Amino acid sequence: MKSEVKARPVSRWRGRRLGAFVFLSPGVTYLIVLLLVPLALVLSNTVFQRGRFGGIVYEFTTENFERLADPLYLGVVVTSLKLAALTTLVALLIGYPTAYVIAQLPRKWKTVALVAIVLPFWTNFIIRVYAWIMLLSGPGLVNSLLGTQLELLYKQGTIVAGLLYSYLPLMVLPLYAAIERLDPQLREASANLGASGFTTFRKVTLPLTVPGVMTGCLFVFVPSFGNFVIPEILGGSKSIMVGNLIRDQFLKARDWPFGATLALALIAVLIVLLLAQAWVARRA
Repeated sequence: MKSEVKARPVSRWRGRRLGAFVFLSPGVTYLIVLLLVPLALVLSNTVFQRGRFGGIVYEFTTENFERLADPLYLGVVVTSLKLAALTTLVALLIGYPTAYVIAQLPRKWKTVALVAIVLPFWTNFIIRVYAWIMLLSGPGLVNSLLGTQLELLYKQGTIVAGLLYSYLPLMVLPLYAAIERLDPQLREASANLGASGFTTFRKVTLPLTVPGVMTGCLFVFVPSFGNFVIPEILGGSKSIMVGNLIRDQFLKARDWPFGATLALALIAVLIVLLLAQAWVARRA
């Protein structure tokens, strides 16, 4: 009897481990094949040299990392950081009030508002970006309405507008989820204690929604920092971001080792941002 009792927990433990393995294996395989293996290849290519006609020569070198300190490439990275940070800031300033208003709507209108927020994602990304050319070009809709001939395209402000339009829903949705989870009684208690609406927002609502703020900022900053389609279409040849630089190294210059080094630097920046977001979320 004792042996049967001992065998049952062991068999249950084995069954649980087998079940966990079966359910986790597809996700783990996906991460290994499509994330870890490509990342290892990128990491390995950073220490090799470019061939005379492109490609890779498997001779060890540290030149690729030294080139990262070149003012030309540092300028591109700094510009990318500025544009991504500005896009994230504007998205937060627009997205937080939008999410707050949606969270206060009646239930049936919340669904309508959320569908309206994600509606642009139902259209192809490239088509949405090219639509901005139709709006901002010389004879476009904006100049027609204003009766002017302003040069609105191929500027950094146009890039920010395109990035903001593309990724604003990624800011609104996490903020809405964070605000929706708030207990209304907390704000009612603050008002009953004599706090003004602004004080309640500053000391109750905002601190409790900081995780949603950080998630939304991360969701906007990361794709904005590495984007190369919008700068290419709306920014023209004079506006180069780090995504364009990496693409050009692989497809035009055929300097795969340096392109891999730039990609690794981009990944390092994103990892730092993820760690900062997790730290702030824990503190909040």
